[in-house]
Amino acid sequence: MLGLITSSWLILLTILIAIGITIAIITLSLASKKQQNFWQKRSTEAGANALISTVAVLIIVGLINFIVGGYNWRFDLTENKLFTLAAQSQEIIQNLEQPLKVWVFDSDIDLGTITLLENYRNYSNNFQFQVVDPEIEIGLAEQFRVQSSRGLAEVYLESQDKKKLVAIIDKRQGQSLSEIQLTNAIANIKRDHNPYIYFLQGHGELELDQVEGGFTQAITELEERGYIVEPLNLATSKKIPDNAALIAIAKPLRKLFPQEITALQNYLNDGGNLLLMLLPNSDSGLTPILDSYGIKLDNRLIIDFSNQASIINFGYGVSLITSYGDHPITKNFGNGLSIFPESRPLKIIEKDNVQAVPFIISSENTWAESNLAEEEITFNSQEDIPGPLNIGIALTRKISDSDSKMIIFGNGNFATNGWFQQQLNGDIFLNSVDWLTGEDEPILSMSPREQTDRRINLSPLQAGIISWIAIRIMPLLGFAIAGTIWWRRR
Repeated sequence: MLGLITSSWLILLTILIAIGITIAIITLSLASKKQQNFWQKRSTEAGANALISTVAVLIIVGLINFIVGGYNWRFDLTENKLFTLAAQSQEIIQNLEQPLKVWVFDSDIDLGTITLLENYRNYSNNFQFQVVDPEIEIGLAEQFRVQSSRGLAEVYLESQDKKKLVAIIDKRQGQSLSEIQLTNAIANIKRDHNPYIYFLQGHGELELDQVEGGFTQAITELEERGYIVEPLNLATSKKIPDNAALIAIAKPLRKLFPQEITALQNYLNDGGNLLLMLLPNSDSGLTPILDSYGIKLDNRLIIDFSNQASIINFGYGVSLITSYGDHPITKNFGNGLSIFPESRPLKIIEKDNVQAVPFIISSENTWAESNLAEEEITFNSQEDIPGPLNIGIALTRKISDSDSKMIIFGNGNFATNGWFQQQLNGDIFLNSVDWLTGEDEPILSMSPREQTDRRINLSPLQAGIISWIAIRIMPLLGFAIAGTIWWRRR
């Protein structure tokens, strides 16, 4: 049966099978010679039936193992599909047009990494991987410039003449290659260019360096995805660089100069792309640009008194979003949660040459508050705007033979350090950048899936009750029942 399953007949295995068959034949021959009616005996018939049944069972089990061994069937029954590749990963692997190989330089096999790579390989014949011991395959390690070190593993991608470092894994800290790292690396190596993103500076925007409440986490993610992020001060540079795939204006506190507005308008008229992240109750001087796209800003603050907010214990100025429009940016979000602190509503005014799609929408339990000075904040139907309200809008404006795209958020904080890693916030920011720069085939951003936390938090009273029932009452009840039964039988 082992040979049937493995399709490999070893010499020792074959010899043992032959010896066993020979012994069985000799035994049967001797028994039949001693007893003439040996084959007619009931015991012989029963033994033959038992032998045939045993052989049949072994053959069936062997065939089942042979079939299962030839097909890699897996079923992920976990609630959050922890062992299934995300839809984004499946799509990018299935769309591989050229062979792609992952090289894992590791002196000790990491089972977590190998399992992940096997999962990828199931979706495309163009995806292959190989584990290499850099201490043995020294020449191959030198080609990839691997720095061999015990406890560390280096993962590289190779596609045609391109080689790319995916990750350096420190297994001493229990690390393994992650799906997000590998999928984004595959997307990057498939690109034939690295898009430039310029963050506007000079109007109170946060610097791109490590600062409190800055965008360091978001920028790090962008750079890992192959983007080149640079600051841009139009007051000193005079013009927008020709290689700008996207201009981002995040949290401006002061108005832009008229000359800067003109430069941005010219950039958009030439098919440029713009990302705006605006704070409530602030005027950045962008009204001429917003008017051309049919967007009107409202200075009121969105208040969220929904039950979700009270459970999660955020303040009333934090909007919890579970409603997303029909747009590629949020196509895989379902009813996932994102968190937008201190948001302003956005109003759409229809324009003939502009397509506007709201994709971040507050719940019906929200409103735009006009008077925050009151001691008790309540909805005023005369002055406030009831929800749902638009917080994020994607816009496409037709310009001759090309399109100019813009995304505006009535929020400047959702992608800053700390908030970026909350729920789907990072996905929204990264997917928005991908869509604006035309790198959204497929949308790659995905949050790591984690096992659902189903711990039960008990109050001291509840814990005491359970302790009394389990340790005292139930044992005493058992003794009482046993004593009663003993007394009745006595």
